[in-house]
Amino acid sequence: MKPMAHLGVGIGWRPEIAGAVEGLPGLDWVEVVAENICPGHLPESLVRLLDRGVRVVPHGVSLGIGGADRPDPAKLAALGERAVALGAPLVTEHIAFVRTSSVAPGPVLEAGHLLPVARTRDALDVLCENVRIAQDALPVPLALENIAALVSWPGEELTEAQFLTELVERTGVRLLIDVANLHTNRVNRGEDPVAVLEGIPLEALAYVHVAGGVERGGVWHDTHAHPVPDAVLDILAELRSRVDPPGVLLERDDDFPAEAELAGELAAIRGVLGGPAGAVPYPPFHRSPGAARTRASNAGGAGVGAAPTHASNAGRAEVGGLGGVRTRVGIGQAALLSALVAGTPVPEGFDRQRVRVQARALAAKRAGVVARLAPELPGILGGEDPYREAFLRYARHRPMTAGYRRDALDFAEHLLVRDLPADPAARRRLTLWWRDRAGARPPGRAVRWARALVGRAA
Repeated sequence: MKPMAHLGVGIGWRPEIAGAVEGLPGLDWVEVVAENICPGHLPESLVRLLDRGVRVVPHGVSLGIGGADRPDPAKLAALGERAVALGAPLVTEHIAFVRTSSVAPGPVLEAGHLLPVARTRDALDVLCENVRIAQDALPVPLALENIAALVSWPGEELTEAQFLTELVERTGVRLLIDVANLHTNRVNRGEDPVAVLEGIPLEALAYVHVAGGVERGGVWHDTHAHPVPDAVLDILAELRSRVDPPGVLLERDDDFPAEAELAGELAAIRGVLGGPAGAVPYPPFHRSPGAARTRASNAGGAGVGAAPTHASNAGRAEVGGLGGVRTRVGIGQAALLSALVAGTPVPEGFDRQRVRVQARALAAKRAGVVARLAPELPGILGGEDPYREAFLRYARHRPMTAGYRRDALDFAEHLLVRDLPADPAARRRLTLWWRDRAGARPPGRAVRWARALVGRAA
């Protein structure tokens, strides 16, 4: 693996702050959500940044490379197209699953969120094969990000450090380390960020994410909508004392502050990166058999001494195939996701309270995204509060199956089949809104009556 190109200090580009991003002094690079851009029609702001020599890296959120299914070739092709259009040195995604697998019973459910992969041998085998498939399909190197989580899987066999190290050793994938996620997992799951940094191969580091969040009721929510706290900058400093990262990026996705505040947060990041003398420069990555086990032993934790080496597991995956493994992983992920979005019982071994907190967070996020994509809906329903109340009632037993835009249409139809909203004028407005976007006539009274009988409980 060649040394990673130096990126410098950057920020996540979002349309809402496009002008502010262009005006930030000393900006080296930006990251864009891959799914939010079209290669043939790049936003003018991004084109101007590219013309100035600012690097742009696509960051995917919907691949679900940690899911039980093999990666969708169309999604991989789309990610590669964006890398080529932007002239990016790499693409990035997440170690997460985002939907149920085709091997699991029932319809495919969408989380609308990044959910944690179980740190087990089965899940690692599936992830490694999925990463190799993605690497073969992509025109540039791939880096994967550690995610934040509210819930922990029961029966995990590996620590975070062991899991990430074996992933790198078996695939050569690069790592995108999100220090805000390390802080989140410290608060929510009791995991030590220093132990993670000590146990992972920092020579595989592609770049670093920094972001803010907020604590509510003893749970840290990785919102990307609050200032970066000192605790996150402290973890960045801990990482900087070990390695000079090729790049560091500030993420902000909502409640965007003034340009001066963004510039101040970037200045704080640069201050940390000035760092203590003696931090080693970014080294080239060399595969070394056995390094994963050495690092894992040093990091300690679950599975030490009992788990087989990564080499024997890779052999098991390659010789025996992963059909049965994918099925086991898929059924487990489907049970968790169904509990989160469809109200089914919480699987055995999970913290039921944490699953309920995660389910509420997912529903609230879903309501917020739909409101941003369809801002007319809160107005039609009489404001934010009536909209949110109606949407959460709809979402309680109506999991998302085809993305947020479809979800907005399904929500509107859900109201219409129940002759809602009660105000006739508002119902006419909702009917026209639905008709303009669905390309069909609203369901007739007989159809509405039948659907209401079937779905009254929802």
